[in-house]
Amino acid sequence: MSDDDTEHPVTATPPESPFRTTGTDHVTIWGSNAEDTIAFYRDLLGMALVLRQPNLDDPSQTHLFFDTGDGRILTVFVSDDRPSNQGRLRTPVGGVHHLSFSVAPEDFEDVVAALEEDGRGYNVFDRGIFHSLYTNDNNGLIVELSTDKYDIPDDRRGEVLATAQRIREEDGADYAHDSHLEAALEELDIDAEAYDLPDASSGVGGVD
Repeated sequence: MSDDDTEHPVTATPPESPFRTTGTDHVTIWGSNAEDTIAFYRDLLGMALVLRQPNLDDPSQTHLFFDTGDGRILTVFVSDDRPSNQGRLRTPVGGVHHLSFSVAPEDFEDVVAALEEDGRGYNVFDRGIFHSLYTNDNNGLIVELSTDKYDIPDDRRGEVLATAQRIREEDGADYAHDSHLEAALEELDIDAEAYDLPDASSGVGGVD
């Protein structure tokens, strides 16, 4: 175990801090135009467009608000004079590498079919503790559509992941495998049903 692992342990126990956040309120991205943004986030991903108004810091921009499905909001600054970006974005320090949204496990095959019908490329990966599909939005931003592998209660997800992390370390594995997740569920006495998801590789990073 490295010094960093000792100094910054992984645990579901809240840290001693001046205060705690209560969740994600919203994420805002700099987008292209309204038409293409609405076509991707509302018409393809199914997010309701719940608010549209001027950007209060720059009224020349329009501020779109999308409900991501659980009341958490994604907002996008758009302007009709900005074309969409079909290429991948370079991510500087402090930039956003990707956005991740949850999809229902039973809808995973429908997600794939919808992306194919829309002519969008995608990659599917088994990330050990969850299943993910990656594509790009109209701005060139990577968008991950993630689904749980087991029906873990929301209020115990952090506990399950922290336990899987400890088991992974004890096992000497480079990353958390499905077996570590199963062992964590068994240890915590959580009777979670496995979802039927397609086989996929863990990724292309060379991690065993």
